[in-house]
Amino acid sequence: MTPEVMAALERAAMPDFARWQRMVYATGGCAQPVRLHGERITLDGSTGEVLDVYRTADEPTGFLLTACGNRRASRCPACSAVYKDDTYHLIISGLRGGKGVPEDVSGHPRVFATFTAPSFGAVHAHRGPGLPCRPRRDHPVCRHGRPEGCGRRHERDEPLVGQPLCVDCYDYIGAVLWNAHAAELWREFTRTMPSALALLSGITRAALRRSVRLSYAKVAEYQARGLVHFHAVIRLDGPDGPATPPPETFTVELLDRAIRQAAARARVGAVEWGDQLDVRPVYVSAELDGVSDQRVASYVAKYATKGAESAGTVDRPIRRPWEIAGLKVTDHARNMIYTCFSLAEFPEYRSLRLRQWAHMLGYRGHFSTKSRHYSIRLGDLRQARADFRATPVPPEVVTLSDWQYGGSGLRHGEHFWAEVARQRIATARRLRRP
Repeated sequence: MTPEVMAALERAAMPDFARWQRMVYATGGCAQPVRLHGERITLDGSTGEVLDVYRTADEPTGFLLTACGNRRASRCPACSAVYKDDTYHLIISGLRGGKGVPEDVSGHPRVFATFTAPSFGAVHAHRGPGLPCRPRRDHPVCRHGRPEGCGRRHERDEPLVGQPLCVDCYDYIGAVLWNAHAAELWREFTRTMPSALALLSGITRAALRRSVRLSYAKVAEYQARGLVHFHAVIRLDGPDGPATPPPETFTVELLDRAIRQAAARARVGAVEWGDQLDVRPVYVSAELDGVSDQRVASYVAKYATKGAESAGTVDRPIRRPWEIAGLKVTDHARNMIYTCFSLAEFPEYRSLRLRQWAHMLGYRGHFSTKSRHYSIRLGDLRQARADFRATPVPPEVVTLSDWQYGGSGLRHGEHFWAEVARQRIATARRLRRP
């Protein structure tokens, strides 16, 4: 019997186990639940009569558990699954309508665009079935004496993919600074888009604002080389948002051209987008010459729960430089982390807080964002779920609560049972889906 099973059996034998297990199921099998201490008092607002009192001091466990809500699958598979589902509904409602968005929005021009980073050096890559990583050039070695080509075929999940062919040739400073400015570069792109649309349509910016509103939702994804790129659903609406269509002159083709022009013009100092920009029309459930709306929503939701750990780094902040040598990361990620700590010593880079974001390889932006009028908010989805679960309360009833943080995470022997709960809940959800 393994030590993990022994610890789980010991936890199951404790007198508070039944109540603790019900709490864990209520969190969805959260991997790092938050423990709360405190009380909740329910009063009749008209008379002041106490209707109900709940105190964690009366619980067998002595605390109440609540889900951590972490979006990262590497930190909490249970909460990230909820976040993934919410992101899917946020994206799909902006493509098909629903959840407060008119269904006519499916007829608006919209595309799925992917923005990438420039090259900062040659890396090993998966280039498709039967294709070599990087053909050898006329000059077989770089100035450091290492081969400039590879010639091998790499599988998509091979550890060597994304690693530089020559670490001394690779521009680690440029790569880290690009990550650090990527979020600002995206904002600059969104600010440039109206100018590009107005120029291509032959009208002024003021006339454009009276005719068209630009809406988007985007998610950041790490490439194997440690650089972020953005996937974005970009849509054109009428002046009142998704409830009105744009003028007929604003087509998918015009939107495509505007995106390419705005991406080419967007700059943050010397930081700019890479040459690889992919723009595809989004259609309702039909592939045609673009991609289906369901596929786009699933793709964005998938990457909304991933972080820099998919690029071979860690998912937690690194506090001290001497910790870097012992991290279980790829050599390429370690070099980028070292570069973050080194650049943080220079006054001109202190505002980037590169030490704080070294575990993210310099990237310091949000992983998923949307414009105000794209669709429903994640907070609205969470509130609707909470309202559905809550017991109806008469308007004259008043609830007073006082909660204090009592720690987080699972204790000895509890991880096994939390994972069992998560898997059972996930299986039940799959069975309920059509």
